[in-house]
Amino acid sequence: MILISLLNYSVDEDEIYWTQKSKSSKEQRGSTRVIPQSVQCFINAMVGPRSWTGLFSRSSNKRNGKYVDYPLSPMQEQRLLGLQERLQVPFDETRPDHQEALKALWYAAFPDVAISGLISEQWKEMGWQGPNPSTDFRSCGVIALENLLFFARTYPASFRRLLFKQGGRRATWEYPFAVAGINISFMLIQLLDLWSARPRCLPGINFVKLLGEDEAAFDVLFCIAFEMVDAQWLAMNASYMQFNDVLQATRTQLERELSLEDTQRIQDLPAYNLLYQ
Repeated sequence: MILISLLNYSVDEDEIYWTQKSKSSKEQRGSTRVIPQSVQCFINAMVGPRSWTGLFSRSSNKRNGKYVDYPLSPMQEQRLLGLQERLQVPFDETRPDHQEALKALWYAAFPDVAISGLISEQWKEMGWQGPNPSTDFRSCGVIALENLLFFARTYPASFRRLLFKQGGRRATWEYPFAVAGINISFMLIQLLDLWSARPRCLPGINFVKLLGEDEAAFDVLFCIAFEMVDAQWLAMNASYMQFNDVLQATRTQLERELSLEDTQRIQDLPAYNLLYQ
């Protein structure tokens, strides 16, 4: 009974939010998995409701009236709306396009290894929590998969370096790559205040300007943030129980970089160079 109750780690305000957002799609199938206690400790450190929402509650962004009202160009408005529409799409393991995207991610990571199915123990090698990756998308939706696939296709050397934990002095217990990616997507959505009709925080407002210059700005920012997380992980000599500390440090640094006045393009962010180290 204790093990079963631990499976409810993501049934929090964000789970409720996502359930409401996906009412228009078919009813989601439940999944019951027994997770060893040692693994569950890691999951709680990564995405547990108390540690996660304590850091990144949707209500945690400070509102500053000075930045609430601002004009959007037609291009900025169009692209912001398009991005927000992406946030509404839950991962649906029955949709062929979602299945193909997941398979594409696998072969981007392991091009010479055939995947035996959408439910397979092999998925753990990429850092999913269990044999069925679809259960990891409950609080973020398909955009997290799109971010990971964009990373693999656009910056393959960086993607593989982080996936296989190459370079630097690594911890005995490393963060799982795929689950970290979902956490990063979720953190960015909250950092940029993308659940609001329009962002009302300075980093979010400046991001909309970058989005007007590059439609892929959110996906590129995800790649940058992933590199920043790994760099923070190494700099802090972190262990898996410190992942939230690493994520918070990354968020703080991103807030600084996205508040710089001379940033005109996503490539102008100082951390962008991490993708080519």
